[in-house]
Amino acid sequence: MNFIITETLNAIKHLYQEDVAESVINIQETRKEFEGQITLVVFPIVRFSKKSPEETANAIGEYLLANVAEITAFNVVKGFLNLSIADSYWLNLFNNELLKDDFLTVKPNGKKVMVEYSSPNTNKPLHLGHVRNNLLGYSVAELLKADGFEVFKVNLVNDRGIHICKSMLAWEKWGDGETPESSGLKGDHLVGKYYVIFDKEYKKEIDTLKLDGQTEEEAKKNAPLMKEAQQMLLKWEAGDEGVIALWRKMNGWVYEGFEISYKNLGVDFDKYYYESNTYLLGKDTVDEGLAKGVFFKKEDGSVWIDLTADGLDQKLVLRADGTSVYITQDLGTAQMKYDDFHMDQSIYVVGNEQDYHFKVLFLILEKLGKSWAKGLYHLSYGMVDLPSGKMKSREGTVVDADDLVAEMVETAKQKTETLGKINDFSEAEKAELYTNIGLGALKYFLLKVEPKKRLLFDPSESIDFQGNTGPFIQYTHARIKSLLSKAQYQAAKSMEQGALTATELDMIMLLSKYPAELSNAAKSYSPAFLANYLYELAKLFNKFYHEVPPIVKEENANVKQHRLNICSLTADVLKAGTKILGINVPERM
Repeated sequence: MNFIITETLNAIKHLYQEDVAESVINIQETRKEFEGQITLVVFPIVRFSKKSPEETANAIGEYLLANVAEITAFNVVKGFLNLSIADSYWLNLFNNELLKDDFLTVKPNGKKVMVEYSSPNTNKPLHLGHVRNNLLGYSVAELLKADGFEVFKVNLVNDRGIHICKSMLAWEKWGDGETPESSGLKGDHLVGKYYVIFDKEYKKEIDTLKLDGQTEEEAKKNAPLMKEAQQMLLKWEAGDEGVIALWRKMNGWVYEGFEISYKNLGVDFDKYYYESNTYLLGKDTVDEGLAKGVFFKKEDGSVWIDLTADGLDQKLVLRADGTSVYITQDLGTAQMKYDDFHMDQSIYVVGNEQDYHFKVLFLILEKLGKSWAKGLYHLSYGMVDLPSGKMKSREGTVVDADDLVAEMVETAKQKTETLGKINDFSEAEKAELYTNIGLGALKYFLLKVEPKKRLLFDPSESIDFQGNTGPFIQYTHARIKSLLSKAQYQAAKSMEQGALTATELDMIMLLSKYPAELSNAAKSYSPAFLANYLYELAKLFNKFYHEVPPIVKEENANVKQHRLNICSLTADVLKAGTKILGINVPERM
């Protein structure tokens, strides 16, 4: 629509003898209740015209109608000039721009971005909250890749600390040599089982100590199990060979389990970082901060930063005994990741309970003068609830990621079989279809909501072949592919120059928005923008499909080719967009 901006500037120059900046011209899509496709907001122009908004709009409208062939009519609603654009313009745009081979691709922009997501603990399996994290991180990475960035996906695994020792100690005490092979459990499930056992036995000890007169806090500190776990952590950090061997064995089980879960979810990583390798990092950064006067040392030898002038508080960055705190490690890891990849941006996909932590981390790095600190971004997201309420992993009531995926696939199977449209599918084709529909439903439901919003996930609501769901978009794609197959479609430009139906025009306009919608979603780090655009496109296509006469039977070759081109491009956009969301669209359903 650049020509409208150019011609409006010409109109202002001609009518009011004023040269104005392009930024003054505000054009937008016309609201559905008014005639036209493009609306010029006139209010910013009245200071040049010295006339009322209505008079200004009418004068500019008359000029454009007389001087611009593509404009066929206009109407004025208060300070808004609604312009009708000739069908020939939209047909030319469709044939010569939208049907080009590179319409769906963006050229590399030369910038690098890192997306860190997943970040699991190796004492339990992935759960529903991790599922949102993984799907959000993966789709944001794919969005940025589609928008021209070179993208690095990384996973910082929390594989050390007292919580890991809890699982290890419980397995030592009550495991009786149990392994994933002997138990038939995935490795992460097996280790998670012993994390739950530790918690139950720990609570029993706390209750016993409370009966002996200790307070809740005293009992928690004095429980023998917790003391043993703390002792194990000290041994581990001191390099005890037995503890390290046990840790390597159990962590190995967990990693094997995680890889299966990641494969089931369809997410991947370019590099793994492990906290067992990074927890000592950051001490050099603390020395650097002391030398620069960014940090200060208290009398007890502990090192702090005072952020009260920035509306925050004083933050400990190194304990008096010289050991790290969590933010020390994060400072060092941030530097290491930059040294490894030299990225322009680094996005941390972490739940909103860590908002304050990242505010402090980024501010410290800026005060340390890190040139790359301005490119750091915390993609904060809300928790996921089920209709039954929030989940608690330590009590063993967590919704396991693997179980959730299996449930989604089974539900997809039941709903698909009820429709009875896949009788000619082989068993392998059926299995693939159920997986695609089940995962498509899960991914779309979690991604269509703005990341910052808390989410209530209802599995049964997500698998619906109507409404704003993944299966509806998948079904629309399959319907189009079936139509194109029946019509024996061959890609070619249409020379159709007749009038477009209202829905055909709407389709061309909506399809033309794909690059802008993709870019907007990438800039906002929000797959929700793309997801909801794809739904609107699928919904509009179904309206188009029902309103035009049967395309396969259309006798006018130009009209038939043009409408099949719309169908084909719609399928291509749906496939490209859903792929970014990590969703596969079947050819048949």
